Amino acid sequence: MTIDSELSRIGISLPKHLLDQFDQIINYRGYASRSEGIRDAIRSYIQYYKWMADVKGERQGVITMIYDHDQRGLLVVLTDIQHEFKGIIQASLHSHVTESRCLEVILLRGDGTQLKSLAERLMSQKGVESVKLTTIGLED
Repeated sequence: MTIDSELSRIGISLPKHLLDQFDQIINYRGYASRSEGIRDAIRSYIQYYKWMADVKGERQGVITMIYDHDQRGLLVVLTDIQHEFKGIIQASLHSHVTESRCLEVILLRGDGTQLKSLAERLMSQKGVESVKLTTIGLED
């Protein structure tokens, strides 16, 4: 039996709206089952994590973040985290997507490990729906 064919069963709990959105996507993309869609999503997550691990050296970047404005205490935590990284944050832009969802764009410049650390801190907060870090190396 190959590694890919050895299956393990897991159980997860998801908010209904998240599962509904996931079901729409797997139906649209033609997956045979949720399991197939989840495996693909996990592969993408692993690939993104590996790419993030290679973010090194002096870089320019942007973080796009979507979060729940109504999540208790989240705004204070996000502000505190950004203040911890003020040395690499050049500017930020905040937009209200809906009554409770916000989009924030953060421009960065500094060591890639710091940029990655900021993104990981933000994405680990409860109420943060999405964080995407995009960077480019600085060339003369």
